[in-house]
Amino acid sequence: MTDAQETAAEADLRTTGGAPPDDVEPAPIPLLAPREGVPPVVATQEALDEVVAAFAAGTGPVAVDAERASGYRYGQRAYLVQLRREGAGSALIDPVGCPDLTALGDAIADAEWVLHAATQDLPCLREIGMIPTRIFDTELAGRLAGVPRVGLGAIVENLLGYALEKGHSAVDWSTRPLPEPWLRYAALDVELLVDLRDALEKELDRQGKLDWALQEFRAIAEAPPAPPRKDPWRRTSGMHKVRGRRRLAVVRELWTARDAIAQRRDVSPGKVLSDSAIVEASLAVPPNANALAALPGFGNRMSRRQLEQWQAAIDRARALPDIELPQPGQAVAGPPPPRSWADKDPAAAARLSAARAAVSAQAEEINMPQENLVTPDTVRRVCWEPPKPATEENVAEALASYGARRWQIELVAPLLAKALTATAPAPVES
Repeated sequence: MTDAQETAAEADLRTTGGAPPDDVEPAPIPLLAPREGVPPVVATQEALDEVVAAFAAGTGPVAVDAERASGYRYGQRAYLVQLRREGAGSALIDPVGCPDLTALGDAIADAEWVLHAATQDLPCLREIGMIPTRIFDTELAGRLAGVPRVGLGAIVENLLGYALEKGHSAVDWSTRPLPEPWLRYAALDVELLVDLRDALEKELDRQGKLDWALQEFRAIAEAPPAPPRKDPWRRTSGMHKVRGRRRLAVVRELWTARDAIAQRRDVSPGKVLSDSAIVEASLAVPPNANALAALPGFGNRMSRRQLEQWQAAIDRARALPDIELPQPGQAVAGPPPPRSWADKDPAAAARLSAARAAVSAQAEEINMPQENLVTPDTVRRVCWEPPKPATEENVAEALASYGARRWQIELVAPLLAKALTATAPAPVES
């Protein structure tokens, strides 16, 4: 908004008592369009070389985004990469045709990469050779700045006054060729990302939070790849219904068989067999394929061969010796669920209650979600096994050991030390 427009708007508010006239509708929010049109999809080495040269010669931050085919394909690989940089324009790159983008990553390695919700895209970018050294996460910046809605469309509309096209976020990006409306949507995701970054930087600086954000961004950029999840089959939806080690073995065998098929066919595991079907089979432990066919998720159009392959997995679980059956509970590092604290350790429950109240008040004061001030898991760990003595210095060391950043420690350590001390039992007099 220009200064003249701001003055006119202020005058309208003064003459109408602080509200727009009833007969005046708010101006429609303009729909964003790509400034240079939708760029062609880069799918050959020759075209990629041109993009690498253009982005290496560009200036300033690089807007980066990636589209996956979650729910359609196996894994979380990228099926489209979008970039934009001053002096280079926008580029849409097909990682199927150009599976190695190491040269592109190297060309922009010294630049700041601007991403929205960076932790979602960085793993699939790393797989194709794109690894940043510096980032600016506009979604996280919005959270730290107290922006109420931090989805890309909402935050662009709020801070920049443009509406982004909607409707293609959950499509199958492995589709080839990609429809032009999808490509337009993808190009728009990076169209204003650097402008959004600049607006958020100014707002964070105004609030005195810019250094906090930079610490967060540095931690994300420097974080190592996540290790493989232990016993991923235990995350099957509905597992809480399954009791007994034999039934757990059925879940494990069906999950493992499904995962192998999904990987071989490159489809989402849920398209091979639903979690609910796995749970139903584990509860019933059917003795044969006919009994299996009667269960929800296994009838309808499932072929006899498919039924027999699932029954074979169930039979493997049925035949396992007791010593090879999975244990009923996965070993969990850290404290138990908070709902059980009052029974297991009332003093710890009191510490947690006091700590949560203090963190909540501080988060409200600085206008930030509590989980961004300090993760709930960190608070639970400190309260379950507090340092002894629970001095501010010792609490600060504990927070650092759990990965808290310096700005978080400076704000939270005094609060937690006070909460832990206030709820500590009084010493028994001899």
